[in-house]
Amino acid sequence: MTGTRQRAEHEPIARVLPMLTVPHLDREFDYLVSSEQSDNAQPGVRVRVRFHGRLVDAFILERRSDTDHVGKLGWLDRVVSAEPVLTPEIRRLADAVAARYAGTRADVLRLAIPPRHARVEKQDPTQPALFGARPVDPAAWNVYGRGEQFVAALAAGRAARAVWQALPGESWPDRLAEAAAITVNSGRGALLIVPDQRDIDAVHAAAVRLVDEDRVVALSAGLGPAQRYRRWLSVLRGSARLVVGTRSAVFAPVADLGLVMVWDDGDDTLAEPRAPYPHTREVAMLRAHQLRCAALIGGYARTSEAHALVRSGWAHDLVALRPVVRAASPRVIALDDSGFEQERDPAARTARLPSMALQAARRALESGSPVLVQVPRRGYLPALACARCRTIARCRNCTGPLSLPDRDAAGAVCRWCGRADPALRCARCGSDTVRAVVVGARRTAEELGRAFPGTTVITSGGDAMVAQVPSHPAVVVATPGAEPVALGGYGAALLLDSWALLGRQDLRAAEDTLRRWMAAGALVRNRADGGVVAVVADSVIPTVQALVRWNPVGHAEAELNSRTEVGLPPAVHMAAIDGVPEAVHALLDTAAGAPPDRGGLPDAAEQLGPVILPIGARRPPGLPSDSTVIRMLVRAPRETGLALSSALRRATAVLSARHDQQPVRIQIDPLHIG
Repeated sequence: MTGTRQRAEHEPIARVLPMLTVPHLDREFDYLVSSEQSDNAQPGVRVRVRFHGRLVDAFILERRSDTDHVGKLGWLDRVVSAEPVLTPEIRRLADAVAARYAGTRADVLRLAIPPRHARVEKQDPTQPALFGARPVDPAAWNVYGRGEQFVAALAAGRAARAVWQALPGESWPDRLAEAAAITVNSGRGALLIVPDQRDIDAVHAAAVRLVDEDRVVALSAGLGPAQRYRRWLSVLRGSARLVVGTRSAVFAPVADLGLVMVWDDGDDTLAEPRAPYPHTREVAMLRAHQLRCAALIGGYARTSEAHALVRSGWAHDLVALRPVVRAASPRVIALDDSGFEQERDPAARTARLPSMALQAARRALESGSPVLVQVPRRGYLPALACARCRTIARCRNCTGPLSLPDRDAAGAVCRWCGRADPALRCARCGSDTVRAVVVGARRTAEELGRAFPGTTVITSGGDAMVAQVPSHPAVVVATPGAEPVALGGYGAALLLDSWALLGRQDLRAAEDTLRRWMAAGALVRNRADGGVVAVVADSVIPTVQALVRWNPVGHAEAELNSRTEVGLPPAVHMAAIDGVPEAVHALLDTAAGAPPDRGGLPDAAEQLGPVILPIGARRPPGLPSDSTVIRMLVRAPRETGLALSSALRRATAVLSARHDQQPVRIQIDPLHIG
């Protein structure tokens, strides 16, 4: 059979990229194209090739007339599909993401291109009706400084880039849909990335009011394989002009992309949990830079990374004047939990609330408005400790934290391994009594039900999220990110257990806490309508002050300054390397063994560590659960960030070629350092 094959007459060589995750094989290989395959074997299509005796998936990158391979070339096994799914633009973006995050192009392309669905691909594409531009009123953008100029730049097709601070109470889906519609009306495509499905639904509903519905596509992981591939193909084939989706949609092949937007870039779900662990914000900004198109990062709060873009001049501010912010925001009061006055108000003692917060909630309920209560943890009692010596209760099997799942539970359950411990006894003092360290949403709802008898109590969080509540008296207990929207706004919001958010040993604890608080506060009516936000925390804490003044930009400025002083991202680039000690040290020795001009670590790179990761921490895939895992940090100035990634990428390939290296995980600028 092989002897009867004839080479294609024109450009008989196909340069392909096999979809191999082995780092040292992240390169192109040449294969012969037969005359029968020639018409379909075009750049961007999926093929199968034989590699080291087995068939693997690959993409054709280009067709050539010559090769630099000195040996005998193999043949393409078959062309899987004639659909060119890897466009030149997405290929260039994948190359940049792999270089930025020290990963392989195969891993990036698995994130960028969904699996093929043959039946969907063979269906005749639905031809959308002729595009008809609908009028868009951009007046709502005028309250933001330079908002009018930004919208005008979109209409003119210019590459305007901005970081937008949405006002509390702002209908952000409508504003983003307006920006997208203006871009689509100018003849270009738009891409909007949001954290979750609830946000997709809100933005999609706003977008179809301004853009023809068959021109708008929603992409998310929750779609079935067929439906997801069908929608993705409609984007590839050019019928869809506006794409709304979660993190993987940032790679969607939107034709003639004119605007890329990211909402709430501080949300953890926008950080990809699979190698090479790219962040959606960074991929979106890379794409905007490559295409020289417009970009917008929006949110109620602001991350240090977004503020760094403004400080560098790459983007400009879209922020309302202070009088406008004060008029739109609710009244925020900070209540130190040391002054609860519980002895004078039994209901306050029952609900674990300061009297002033309880009074604000009562006034809101009496006025006919719902009250929002934000609790950092879901469940009943998610953390327990010894009532005598305060030692944290831990699992005898894996040392994970023990929790009480509900009021009638027979015993505590480990949050790591799930094993039950019906007979608790403190390992330190022997006591068999426990106390709550953190109170969860369900226990809080139970306490508030006793404090407000006759009032409906609604819980939202985890798998039981509520999207919307009516404008009736009710107490809504929600975990961060699961707050329902109240028709007409909440009369009051109570932010409890602030220490559980602010007290985390994490680089982003303050930033993330303010983001969660502002997301809840933005659902409350403004101060003129009696809206009140009560946060149970010490008022001298800078994050609390930023909430009281509703000043996310000032908080981001201070946060960026403090990170610059101590050398933390985004002021620098940092790589976190996890693995067994021998593998981590071997990788760093290899990276440091070459001079900087030959792919070694930059001269200014600084190694920090090692530290031993706890047993419950996420570890590199493929390592036994009982192995000791360490973390090393490598810090480098921002201008040498690509050199840092390149050195680690090269070292990984060198060690991979030796076939004796244990798994190592490399994360560039990880979301959580510790």
